[in-house]
Amino acid sequence: MGRKPKPTNVIKLEGNPGKRPIPEEPDVSSDCPAPPDHLHEYAREEWYRMAAGLHTLGLLYQVDRAVFAAYCCAYARWRIAEESLLEEAKLKPGGMPATFKSRSTKGTWRKNPMLEISEKAAADMVKYAAEFGFTPSARARLGTSPGGEGSGKFDGYLGKK
Repeated sequence: MGRKPKPTNVIKLEGNPGKRPIPEEPDVSSDCPAPPDHLHEYAREEWYRMAAGLHTLGLLYQVDRAVFAAYCCAYARWRIAEESLLEEAKLKPGGMPATFKSRSTKGTWRKNPMLEISEKAAADMVKYAAEFGFTPSARARLGTSPGGEGSGKFDGYLGKK
């Protein structure tokens, strides 16, 4: 199985040192896609926070809508779980929301289910984020900063500073 193919815009941002032919970009609309109606409020907030920047970089089009929606849903699950843990910490003496004492006769300590939900959602977010280039390592490969500007590999050439 080899490496996953890179999107055309990622190849253009990174450069093409092998001078291989660059595949044509799929037929996409020129408008930034709107969020699906089923998204939770937190997922919609994340959509509006990130979508325009990704679209400007050529990394989000209508065909990417479902994958980006999955990222936004993972973000919403993570945020809801973290808020729940924070609320529990305020209610508990000592503020330790990661565990709870079971109601069994032994009263053993158990991992809070919200912690597991938070951890799984965070792992999902990181996987989706890497696909869209907004993890630090993905940005380093692209030579971009989160704002889309900054030091790229060709800064200083062609009159750019």
